[in-house]
Amino acid sequence: MNKVHKLTLSAMFLAIAVILPFFFAQIPAFGQMLLPMHFPVFLCGMICGPAYGAVIGIIAPLLRSVLFTMPPLFPTAIAMCCELSTYGLISGLLYGRLNPKSLKNVYVSLIGAMLTGRLFWGAVMVLLLSTQGNSFTFKAFIYGAFLTAVPGIIIQLIIIPFIMSMLDHTGQITYHRKREGSYSSR
Repeated sequence: MNKVHKLTLSAMFLAIAVILPFFFAQIPAFGQMLLPMHFPVFLCGMICGPAYGAVIGIIAPLLRSVLFTMPPLFPTAIAMCCELSTYGLISGLLYGRLNPKSLKNVYVSLIGAMLTGRLFWGAVMVLLLSTQGNSFTFKAFIYGAFLTAVPGIIIQLIIIPFIMSMLDHTGQITYHRKREGSYSSR
């Protein structure tokens, strides 16, 4: 996949990350549960590579915050930048290094990125809230990172491997390793 193709796909993933939350805007709790901005970042990392996934993960929450004030910039959008960039980076790194033909490795990449991103989100929330004299408890971390996100995590673990499998079956991507550890297109 050449650089122009990766940039084009990354722009598409960014647009999806900005637009997808609108489908859940009427009920904000659904957005917190279904995690609509996460999907395109995971896909960007796995399809375009870790650098592209990380950049889209940084830009998407900031752009939504600046344009639509959702999520609020401090601390939510800033923490989400760290979380989503970690998702894009780790999913791209793991997926590029593992045998991409294995559906099991899609799951390994997703779960590894999910755990790492959520831990990083928790650390950033501790740091950001401590600057305001507030605390971020372990209970708040578990609730925010895992309990409210269970529906979104389950949906991600179903939809993302399905999309990756369909891209393989349609021949839109090929499974050979390149130096940056990403797919190439036919």
